[in-house]
Amino acid sequence: MKTSGAHALIEMLCSAGVKYIFGNPGTTELPLMDSLATDSRLQYVLGLQEVPVMAMADGFAMASGSIGVVNLHICAGLGNAMGMLYNAFREGTPLLVTAGQQDRRLRFEEPILWGDMVSVARPWTKWAAEIERIEDLPSAIRRAMQTALTPPTGPVFLSIPMDVQTELAEMDLALSPRPDPNFHPAPEAIRAGAEVLLAAKNPAILAGSRVVERGAIRELIAIAERLGTPVLAEAGTTHGRLSFPADHPLYAQGLPLWSAEVHDRLSDFDALLVVGMDLLREYVYQEPARALPHGIRVVHLDEDPRQLGKNYPLTVAIWGGTKAGLADLDAELNRQMTSAQREIAAGRSAKIGATHAAARDALVQDAAAQRDARPMTPLTAMSSLARVLPDNIAVIEEAVTTTGTTLERLGALKNTTGYFGHRGWGLGWGLGCSIGVKLAWPDRPVVALLGDGATLYGVQGLWTAAKYRIPVTFAIMNNAQYQILKIGAAQQGLPAARAGQFVGMDMTQPEVDFVGLAKSLGVRAERITEPDQLSELVGKSLAGDEPRLFDVQIERDIPGRLNYG
Repeated sequence: MKTSGAHALIEMLCSAGVKYIFGNPGTTELPLMDSLATDSRLQYVLGLQEVPVMAMADGFAMASGSIGVVNLHICAGLGNAMGMLYNAFREGTPLLVTAGQQDRRLRFEEPILWGDMVSVARPWTKWAAEIERIEDLPSAIRRAMQTALTPPTGPVFLSIPMDVQTELAEMDLALSPRPDPNFHPAPEAIRAGAEVLLAAKNPAILAGSRVVERGAIRELIAIAERLGTPVLAEAGTTHGRLSFPADHPLYAQGLPLWSAEVHDRLSDFDALLVVGMDLLREYVYQEPARALPHGIRVVHLDEDPRQLGKNYPLTVAIWGGTKAGLADLDAELNRQMTSAQREIAAGRSAKIGATHAAARDALVQDAAAQRDARPMTPLTAMSSLARVLPDNIAVIEEAVTTTGTTLERLGALKNTTGYFGHRGWGLGWGLGCSIGVKLAWPDRPVVALLGDGATLYGVQGLWTAAKYRIPVTFAIMNNAQYQILKIGAAQQGLPAARAGQFVGMDMTQPEVDFVGLAKSLGVRAERITEPDQLSELVGKSLAGDEPRLFDVQIERDIPGRLNYG
């Protein structure tokens, strides 16, 4: 039986278990939209602009562990979405991004909105193609899905001309089975890695987002406890997911952003186990040029062979699935460890745990000392939120100068799956991402901690939350400035910045009325100035059944540095 290209796409998406298409349609997508109008199996989630649309799909894919599907409007729509596509590319989020294209019979005339979208999308996707024949559509969809979901995961792009969407053909719409990404590394690499770690006098672990994305937290905990090593998270430039329990005694928080501070933080260690992270993806150039201390021995496990030895020479490179590789390494460590080594590891573990507990106590005392300051300090705001976050909370964070990993340092994040941080640093991501996370996890409370500047890049997403009654709590950390730029300028030693002079970094005269803006888009909103008010209203909102926005007034002083550790 013949079917149209649009119906074939819908059928294959449904067969793959897709529930939502996130999009903002235009003329070149009308055949697909017409087919969706008579097929109730997929829900089209409408966004008013492509930035929140892409971010919604990104959040849904990360939370659900399945592919996210985006439908954009030809060249202009793709152009609007490119910043969020960059984020997904740096995260490795499996997205199928589609866009309609002009009819092939009109293409030679270079019609309105037509363009080479494949070349535009290719740098920030794993694979990009335009479907030239309807007979190739099933193969293109199969290839796109398998490419997106196979490690290293990432977004893919398909351009689908209007006439391909409407043309009829007989096609095989069967899907291919998804390959198992959890492959075991070579045993000799595992043995060599274990030998290096056991020979070290003071080893440490650097863990990244792919640990939680591959469900390997338990295996990493086992290795950390066996070796008695601190576990440091990747720096804020890549710290997208919580790679180790925040309340575990061995959790040593995140690496700093700046090269000199990374060097100092790692200088006491003689060996590192690196897993699930890019080594290293730094912020801006600073001396020393090489952040890792010279002579440190590095064992790196990753599913992406390109990451192994990409920036730093390795002592042992282990190519394999994150979960399987960590399980194999733990078994080998257990086999090789002597009773003396186990005793040393236990003593080291107790000492590390005591140090980390003391640091947490000091942070609690700092928060108490700042509680009476008005406007609230970032630490006051975060500690007020920490008191009301339930154990199953999902936190989406795009307010780096306010949050500063405070929730992790307080041990307030009680689950490892529910943290989503910025990895691409294309602004406007957090608001839409939180909506996608909530659609993936309807039974879990979701809070988005957003900078005021970042919010304004994707604020149209509030309308989507209101239209579909998606109960996300949006907390805008309002200091009326792009504070991270001021901190970065001062950190670079720029003369005007060090004198406190900035241009183009303040959102004042006039200030943005976030409460009025949210209400205009259908979301109930309030301004918050007191810590107890913040705790009370956010706690109620997290238990509610509608989206809420809170404009949280925080201090506008410029801190000397951005603390991630």
